[in-house]
Amino acid sequence: MRSVLVLGGTGWLGRAIVRELLAEGAEVTCLARGESGSVPDGARLVRADRRSPGAYDEVLRDWEEVIELAWEPGLVTSAVEALADRAAHWTLVSTVSVYARNDQPGGDESAALVEPADLSQYPDAKVAAERATAARLDSRLLIARPGLIVGPGDPSDRFGYWPARFSRTGPALVPTTEGRFVQVIDVADLAGWIQRAGKAGHVGVVDAVGAAIPMQEFFEAAVDVSGYDGDSVTVDDDALLAADVHYWAGPRSLPLWLPLSDSGFAQRSGRAYLDAGGTLRPLRDTLADVLADEQARGVDRPRRSGLTAAEEAAIVSGVT
Repeated sequence: MRSVLVLGGTGWLGRAIVRELLAEGAEVTCLARGESGSVPDGARLVRADRRSPGAYDEVLRDWEEVIELAWEPGLVTSAVEALADRAAHWTLVSTVSVYARNDQPGGDESAALVEPADLSQYPDAKVAAERATAARLDSRLLIARPGLIVGPGDPSDRFGYWPARFSRTGPALVPTTEGRFVQVIDVADLAGWIQRAGKAGHVGVVDAVGAAIPMQEFFEAAVDVSGYDGDSVTVDDDALLAADVHYWAGPRSLPLWLPLSDSGFAQRSGRAYLDAGGTLRPLRDTLADVLADEQARGVDRPRRSGLTAAEEAAIVSGVT
């Protein structure tokens, strides 16, 4: 039975990874504060604040696999210092946000990274975490750099905004799509690959990204899956920005909408992921799963990302 330590495991992606490990039959221990929730049944939770002295005392043993989910360099470094010599293989979950440029479609793992100047910034912190981990674990290390992770339960509310929106009535506000793409990785695909890649001892750097889908095709699929038969109101970038609509994520945003200058962010090469055994489920399957989850949670609930119905209606009325 493979022994696996997950540094985290109570959040959305962490729980998905733990479920895959348990399905394999691994012995899984999760080290976490437990504030994000519980671990899946069958895993052992060791509650600890990794900022505190002695946080790793209960897990100081040999592990066949360690999976690190944190992004704060201090947490990553403390784990490496405590456990690097006890791990046969280590997986660090990073992000494609580490790349310095987002204007180059087809970029791969060889692209230049940001230089960490401000560790309070997510990309800078992730680069610092990667470098600190690689310095100790180079030949035993897999750095997984996912793109936008989507699926049921997504706490960011980005991807789910669109099937939820198209499940409602009324004119739907959409951005211009020419030159824009959507690139996502289903959380189940990512979690399953992390489990398999660790078991196989895969090392190196891999951008775990899905296919780059033209945004217009994405909207057509979301409309079809959601059964939407209303009108779409296309608004150009200048008008959206003038209406105080924000890019990508967060309140009063149009999720997945990016400046055209960042078009390469959603067109990264996924060749290394596929070559490493990664799988990609059809977009429509992911949309259907997310729609069911959105309906269960309530399509009109307060969201972390997107426009409220009232905000959308006000903007549509102002541009038509």
